Amino acid sequence: MDVGGNGGGLPVNNKQRAMIPNKSRGEFTRNPRKDSEGLSESPDLEFEYADTDKWAAELSELYSYTEGPEFALNRKCFEEEFRAHVSEKKWTELDEDQHRAHAMRLLDNLEVIAREKRLKVARAILYMAQGTFAECGSEAEVQHWMRYNIFLLLDVGTFTALVELLNMEIDNSAACSSAVRKPAISLADSTDLRVLLNIMYLMVETIQQDDLADKPEWKIIRETFRAELGSPLYNNEPISVMLFGMVTKFCSGHAPHFPMKKVLLLLWKSILFTLGGFEQLQSIKVHKREELGLPPLPEDCIRVIRSMRAASPPASASDLIEQQQKRARREHKALIKQDNMDAFNEKDPYKADDSRDDEEDSDDNDNSIEAETFPLERDEVMPPPIPHPPSERMSFPKGLPWAPKVREKDIENFLESSRSKFIGYTLGSDTDTIVGLPRPIHESIKTLKQHKYISIAEMQIAKEEEFQKTPLSVGEEEVEMCATELLYQGILPSLPQYMIALLKILLAAAPTSKAKTDSINILADVLPEEMPTTVLQSMKLGVDVNRHKEIIVKAISAVLLLLLKHFKLNHIYQFEYMAQHLVFANCIPLILKFFNQNIMSYITAKNSISVLDFPYCVVHELPELTAESLEAGDNNQFCWRNLFSCINLLRILNKLTKWKHSRTMMLVVFKSAPILKRALKVKQAMMQLYVLKLLKVQTKYLGRQWRKSNMKTMSAIYQKVRHRLNDDWAYGNDLDARPWDFQAEECALRANIERFNSRRYDKTHNNPDFLPVDNCLQSVLGQRVDLPEDFQMNYDLWLEREVFSKPISWEELLQ
Repeated sequence: MDVGGNGGGLPVNNKQRAMIPNKSRGEFTRNPRKDSEGLSESPDLEFEYADTDKWAAELSELYSYTEGPEFALNRKCFEEEFRAHVSEKKWTELDEDQHRAHAMRLLDNLEVIAREKRLKVARAILYMAQGTFAECGSEAEVQHWMRYNIFLLLDVGTFTALVELLNMEIDNSAACSSAVRKPAISLADSTDLRVLLNIMYLMVETIQQDDLADKPEWKIIRETFRAELGSPLYNNEPISVMLFGMVTKFCSGHAPHFPMKKVLLLLWKSILFTLGGFEQLQSIKVHKREELGLPPLPEDCIRVIRSMRAASPPASASDLIEQQQKRARREHKALIKQDNMDAFNEKDPYKADDSRDDEEDSDDNDNSIEAETFPLERDEVMPPPIPHPPSERMSFPKGLPWAPKVREKDIENFLESSRSKFIGYTLGSDTDTIVGLPRPIHESIKTLKQHKYISIAEMQIAKEEEFQKTPLSVGEEEVEMCATELLYQGILPSLPQYMIALLKILLAAAPTSKAKTDSINILADVLPEEMPTTVLQSMKLGVDVNRHKEIIVKAISAVLLLLLKHFKLNHIYQFEYMAQHLVFANCIPLILKFFNQNIMSYITAKNSISVLDFPYCVVHELPELTAESLEAGDNNQFCWRNLFSCINLLRILNKLTKWKHSRTMMLVVFKSAPILKRALKVKQAMMQLYVLKLLKVQTKYLGRQWRKSNMKTMSAIYQKVRHRLNDDWAYGNDLDARPWDFQAEECALRANIERFNSRRYDKTHNNPDFLPVDNCLQSVLGQRVDLPEDFQMNYDLWLEREVFSKPISWEELLQ
């Protein structure tokens, strides 16, 4: 797999690699169950998709377990500063004025020249941001003081000072050149950066949490901070643009010591806070449709998806054989179809050559999903559904969960084919004239128009065409300078490099990647200075490294999805520009490569040690860690971050391929069908929905044999995915899918994007014919013109040569 022209893997030196447990070699892996061990009995995953995990989980993921000893160091630095200026009282016993005075004192000391002194003060501020945990008795108390201290730090101006210090560290050429020369980079190389990024992340993550108990002044501070983060106040660019710059500098090899996990987490939370999450996206969409005079959305997508039930995952081979034997003994066995086993034994022609596990060989056959419409075939295979609270469920009438949609283009195509068939001529894009057509066609057109859906994107494309065709009569475009627009303007000059950098890191963090010598090292902020010497230390580091990679995947998938969704709402060509560069950087095969693994093992992975998570580890006495306790992990049914990452990556893949035939064909060419079908084993409705959407768009190209042996998958698509009336997704007669048009489609899209970017953002190359001309003699002569110095010195000579010595024929001039 190559992203943007270079390989991507996980390089560490040989000594380090030997000490890190390798899942592919079966060392210290914690696979709760194999595919063949009763997957058919797995219950629904009680997973609630949201913008982020619980606050405590998001805080704990900031720190690697290797950083554990630094909590005590931060406390020591704070107490030294505190005792030097304040009496023997505890921090929690002081009043608000004393708190503010000490915070301002720390802020002043942060500006000293001596690096060691500055780092000590930064650690003291970090201890404040961590909730002065030594004086707290519970995790809730730590979180209370975190919130109080962080609003105090923000109010005295700490964040601006941290941004300036971060800029200094980014431009620290000595640290960069030292890191480049080192054969193995460890945690010690990024100490200053990590302390600064930790404070900034804790501030952004804590302030974005909306708490009903917040004081009124805190709410004002919160909104002001949101506006400042999204506007070009820091370095004349939004904070996210500065962080994107760190990502590209890291990937270029000029700064291999950058703690990339912390940078990506801060980037994600900054974008989430300034632009808004999925609930805000939905409200922005509703508001924009009202502004454009479009009818309201047929349903609330978030509520519909939350109310959907997961379908059963595929049954194992042993279950199917046992089930078949039971059926054979029944009296009404003649009524039971025998296709099930035939289809099961039939080899899928699109199955990728895969020599991994024998139990996965059956994944690509008929048993992709147990649809709810097969009561005779459901016997013991389908587990009883877990009851849900009534408040979480929407009461749907019997039927499909989604209202069908129709595009204007679909109505035009239907009318054109009907007119050709019944009348013998066509009327182009006229959708109103139905003279001469039979009454059933009238009814069909009426039904299609009832379900016609006009998207915001279609309106934006039409408006852009108008600007391109008649720039003078339309006038200047009024662009709303919202946070999304400011961010797009900030990242526009280097957006291709940012996308390549993110995908390189995603490739390096993917569990399916192999270590390569020429790839980037994403473990700089997790590997200790001294590598482990005992088995227990090696196991702990192995868990830490795997957890580190999972968090990186989570952050990148969330960043890409948020940007795609916000850009699409702000302007369709902003979305298309980003999407096209993701496609050019091999994002589609990269995501497919990510899913080409035992996805159930990934989602149920237990790469966490709960007793070492912050804030638990700073409040409670730590028990002695043993190999058995590390092996056991936690008792969670699934890993929230891994399921969140998988859903995000599937959503990104859907965004990139929707209505793009050339990209849909990439899914077919890369043999994505068997990979995606394996992902249907995860019994979670939202993930299954996005897998089924991706299977739906390519079904017509997979051939009749594939459809015949995957009828349960087809049935699940029919049940769970939105229908487009007149969409023949299940058949192979799509007129728009001519293979020779694929390159032309991408080129035409690229030309439209370039015209949009040039018109709206490139003010230096405007067409001179369209620039306004000043025809007033008085104002033209009154303009001040700066003349060069040599011209002013020789002005008399110029007058003599160009004016006085040249004869002027006044008669000709008057004529």
